[in-house]
Amino acid sequence: MSALRRALVLLVTLALCACASFMPGDPPQVDVVGVQPLQGQGMELRMLVKLRVINPNDTPIEYDGVYLEMDVRGKRFASGVSDMRGAVPRFGEAVVSVPVSVPAVAMLRQALGMAQGDASAISYVISGKLSGPQWRNTRFSSEGEFKLPEGMR
Repeated sequence: MSALRRALVLLVTLALCACASFMPGDPPQVDVVGVQPLQGQGMELRMLVKLRVINPNDTPIEYDGVYLEMDVRGKRFASGVSDMRGAVPRFGEAVVSVPVSVPAVAMLRQALGMAQGDASAISYVISGKLSGPQWRNTRFSSEGEFKLPEGMR
């Protein structure tokens, strides 16, 4: 094999290895583990949403910023960002806190929906991304439902 051919094979092999390193692993599992009220302004509600991020991969997930959207009963409810930075260890977990805003219109829409229908279980979907270094964003999505206490139904 000529030197040029060997160099070409080596170059192609290195390029394929580099591309493989950009392949994302399994998506993280993200669950809401807490919500705390924050000081709002005007007619908006502010909350601190705590997320447990579980990394099922063999490499850590480094992040420098978080974006979060929350839909409740199929309608946009809240969104927020945080400039928090850190890492979720390989085969590990971390709690990430994101302040979110709930516009007055979203609160009113949900209150009217609860007044007109069954309020025993409320479905939600969270989605967002952990913004990583060098365009390595890790997107996530999770859904679930919670039940209101007896006195609030």
